[in-house]
Amino acid sequence: MSTLLKDKLIFERSREGRRGFRPPEMDVPTKKLTELVDGKFLRQKRTNLPQVSEVDVIRHYTWLSQKNYCVDLGFYPLGSCTMKYNPKINEVTAGLPGFAALHPMQSQETAQGILELMYDLTEKLCEVTGMSWGTLQPFAGAHGEFTGMKFFTSYFKKRGEKQRTKVLVPDSAHGTNPASAHIAGFEVVEIKSNAKGMVSVEDLKHHLDENLAGIMLTNPNTLGIFEEDISEVAKLVHEAGGLLYYDGANLNAVMGKSRPGDMGFDVVHLNLHKTFSTPHGGGGPGSGAVMVNKKLEPFLPTPTVRKEGDRYYLDHDIPDSMGRISGFYGNTAVLAKAYTYILTMGSDGLQRASELAVLNANYLKEKLKGRYYLPYDQVCKHEFVFSAEKMKEEHGVTATDVAKGLLEFGIHAPTIYFPLIVHESMMIEPTETESKESLDNFIEVMNQIADLAEKDPDKLHAMPLSTPIRRVDQVQAAKNPVLRWQP
Repeated sequence: MSTLLKDKLIFERSREGRRGFRPPEMDVPTKKLTELVDGKFLRQKRTNLPQVSEVDVIRHYTWLSQKNYCVDLGFYPLGSCTMKYNPKINEVTAGLPGFAALHPMQSQETAQGILELMYDLTEKLCEVTGMSWGTLQPFAGAHGEFTGMKFFTSYFKKRGEKQRTKVLVPDSAHGTNPASAHIAGFEVVEIKSNAKGMVSVEDLKHHLDENLAGIMLTNPNTLGIFEEDISEVAKLVHEAGGLLYYDGANLNAVMGKSRPGDMGFDVVHLNLHKTFSTPHGGGGPGSGAVMVNKKLEPFLPTPTVRKEGDRYYLDHDIPDSMGRISGFYGNTAVLAKAYTYILTMGSDGLQRASELAVLNANYLKEKLKGRYYLPYDQVCKHEFVFSAEKMKEEHGVTATDVAKGLLEFGIHAPTIYFPLIVHESMMIEPTETESKESLDNFIEVMNQIADLAEKDPDKLHAMPLSTPIRRVDQVQAAKNPVLRWQP
């Protein structure tokens, strides 16, 4: 470990008796802690916390924060995750006292502002997706997927079709898709991709029977390719009595251009924390709003936001509801940010965002495909997938080496080794917020890495060299993580 003071752990900076500011003792009677809290919840001995001064604390955590890579500092081409710059006005709006100081247990009469926002946001999301109504309760994309699968469950239960237990998932799907379907009680069946990287209609036809509950699709898919057979897929699934679920992770490519409802989907989940502006990453906060068409609206989770005259309220009277899916009504701060984003962008702005996301992705793809192998060489949407398989065979350089090299050059790595149908895959999504200069810099760095792979692969194997943590043993890090400091 470095001996520099700034690189020491907060525990290592601890010195006996050192402390920050402490206010003077109260000069009025106060209750003892044991009168306020049940004694069984109180510690029996002092915790081993570091003893540091206020300036030590400030310098330590400020230094740590400067080691973090974030989209406000640099390019973040993380495929399928839409790691784009988020306008700060959205943060300001979410921080307004009328939103930030709300309590989930206060009366609805005193929370008309946030209820109106939720109602209006739901209407706008329905317009974007071509759906009838929805819920803003889910806390994340996977939570939204699970909710979408519960719509399937409720729909077939109401119809008495309990035999419909099979959900089809493409081999290029996001990993949460089969997980969500399985947790919701369905049998997951994988559908193969065709030579163009799209769902194989011929393979799909083999599974259209009385056990079919439906299919989960991302469009454009994880390869960044628009499913051009989506109308036929929807027709076949519906004729077989199944439903279509739309994974909205890639809506950033078609927002304002094409609507899932018009493609034939029955359920749509949206990642408001990706497409509609809340900073994505770090485990939260998120919002996996779910929109549905008219035939699935009766199964909405309780409560749902309704309007009566000038009054907004939470409606709990939904006889066929799937029930509650969260303790309260979603992450309101995320909803406020998404609402602000939509209002400031307008319909033209949302369309323009999609156009630029697609333009940026195709610009990168065309500029780099001569240096990196492109298994599906066609016009992409918001992202595309390179393969380092040939680079590995010829020079021993893997997708991991390319990713680590990017870290050395100060750029966050793209998603690697996913989707699984492409060996040594590198999934790149530039988003609409990156300038041509930013993209050109990425192209230059990727070309330098390709040069190293050909001329000095050992140098690439050693990267990164200048990051706070160099290359770790990823297997041991996963199997034996060190998650806390011990003296």
